[in-house]
Amino acid sequence: MSDTTANASKDISSVLVEERSFPPAAGFAAAARLKAEDLAELHRRAAADPIGYWAELARAELAWRKLFTQALDDSQAPNYRWFADGELNVSYNCLDVHLAEHGHRTAIVFEGEPGDVRRLTYRELHAEVCRFANALKARGIRRGDRVVIYMPLVPEAVVAMQACARIGAIHSVVFGGFSALSLKDRIEDAGARCVITADGGWRGGQVVELKAAADKALADGCPTVETVFVLRRVDGAGIQGAASRAATPMVAGRDVWWHDAVADQPAACEPEWVDAEHPLFLLYTSGSTGRPKGIQHSSAGYLLGAKLTTRWVFDLRHDDVFWCTADVGWITGHSYVAYGPLAAGATLVMYEGAPTFPDGGRFWQLCERHGVTVFYTAPTAIRALMKLGDAVPALHDLSKIRLLGSVGEPINPEAWMWYHRVIGGGRCPIVDTWWQTETGAIMIAPVPGVTTTKPGSCTQPLPGIFADIVDDEGASVTKPDAGGYLVIRRPWPSMLRTIWGDNERYLQTYWSKFQNRFYVAGDGAHRDADGCYWIMGRIDDVLNVAGHRLGTMEIESALVAHPRIAEAAVVGRPHEIKGEAVCAFVVCRGERPTGDAAAALTRELRDWVAEQLGAIAKPEDIRYADNLPKTRSGKIMRRLLRSVARGEAITQDISTLENPAIIDQLRG
Repeated sequence: MSDTTANASKDISSVLVEERSFPPAAGFAAAARLKAEDLAELHRRAAADPIGYWAELARAELAWRKLFTQALDDSQAPNYRWFADGELNVSYNCLDVHLAEHGHRTAIVFEGEPGDVRRLTYRELHAEVCRFANALKARGIRRGDRVVIYMPLVPEAVVAMQACARIGAIHSVVFGGFSALSLKDRIEDAGARCVITADGGWRGGQVVELKAAADKALADGCPTVETVFVLRRVDGAGIQGAASRAATPMVAGRDVWWHDAVADQPAACEPEWVDAEHPLFLLYTSGSTGRPKGIQHSSAGYLLGAKLTTRWVFDLRHDDVFWCTADVGWITGHSYVAYGPLAAGATLVMYEGAPTFPDGGRFWQLCERHGVTVFYTAPTAIRALMKLGDAVPALHDLSKIRLLGSVGEPINPEAWMWYHRVIGGGRCPIVDTWWQTETGAIMIAPVPGVTTTKPGSCTQPLPGIFADIVDDEGASVTKPDAGGYLVIRRPWPSMLRTIWGDNERYLQTYWSKFQNRFYVAGDGAHRDADGCYWIMGRIDDVLNVAGHRLGTMEIESALVAHPRIAEAAVVGRPHEIKGEAVCAFVVCRGERPTGDAAAALTRELRDWVAEQLGAIAKPEDIRYADNLPKTRSGKIMRRLLRSVARGEAITQDISTLENPAIIDQLRG
């Protein structure tokens, strides 16, 4: 945890006023899987006996080889252990359990950026996973070995993850947009014996050279790596429009083509039964400073959280076509692409490329073509697509969509309303979800057939999640709209177990602030009079302006509510009088203003924010750009923006930026 977080004031002001609310439509509520009485009963059971509640769900929802006898071991708290003496296999729970009754059902619908389409049934996916699991074993990969996956968003990425789970290997997926240096750091920290990659992937009409980056990472270090599997994706893979490229270099004895490795492998592989606490995966959270943290998740507890929340939050049914747009390099892609939907027996959509290639209608075209019924994406994508106007989605039939979701950061009310009105046609519930890499699964979100939603609020904790907002002393903040630290008061099964190889860092980062009493999320939040939670951004993103502590998300929301503004990011920079000044980076609808036009718009926006939030929140500095600096996952690099605002040299790695050239524009 940063020094800023550790010293943050308990008095974080909420200046955002949002009074619109949307109860579930009667028809949706009547047909929903979870009805009001069901949700109330789950909350009652969780409150009465939290440990017994999770034990009952674990027995009902997961297929066990050996049933556990103890639900929670808190003897080494906060290193909690759930269902520890039980045995199961995650891949078995995602695939084998469906084969008898639903093996014919489509598991994955894939569309590549060039337009190639593949469909895999549960039976076909099971066979592919078993073949690759056998290929891993043939190269000596065994239970407990670490395997790094560095791939495009293609079905084989999910196959690789499930194959590792099947044999008890621990996977660590590295997002394909990360640099060779970032990949090297993660391989070395995990001590990986194997890397799984591809010759390349498609993004924005260009080939992302994954194998070349992997070779560069392995050229200087990574002594533990013995095998590299290479998927043929862009060379000779039968994809129309694939460019002619130099042959992919292969290192003799180390590298093996995926198709060669699986060619003679049987389509059956007995699962490795592991204890419930066996690590399923490591997922590294990246920062601009310090080495990445390898978040370690267990097998049973993680899967239980992913499966339950997939069903509860998305009201998922067997005839749904569920599309979570996240890459598997992020936790959202783990929980709501690779594991949760498959455990729930759903049909999921995977799309390899950029949301605006070849034009801004690509997402909506895919929704129409594949009959998507549940759509889950990030606010950054929503705002970018909103910027293109209402006419683009209007060209596509989105009538099959019945539920929309938002993930990754707080969604501003203006984007929420556009999503509701234009994409959902005013009829679809929106589930705005709060959770983290560390929590493993959704923690706070509407239950769509029950919860009245509010634009910008993730509403209330799910059953069994004991969230709270506390001040600097750890006391609950009970006054409506008064902000504080978002914390979780009781352990839950899908929580992270530790930081790989550094338990002291785990304790310091997530527990030390309040002497191990509860998990500290690092986010600021407030509750309104109805008990709904509003996330105000990271505690270390809170601005201290003339003695007032303001959440950046609320200022961003006010800016984006202006009809000229499509996106905004707010950071602080030192101010000799106020302590900190508000610096805003904005993307306009239409052309970027310059000269007198920019000066006039700046005056208008400052007055607008003052009217919306009060004069204290007026930006001191507003800068215009064609885009905000984002990683390919859509995350705005706020630390980079802070450096720009303060006139500091850029020292952090910007190789994952979608458009590194945007930095010069922002400096202007």
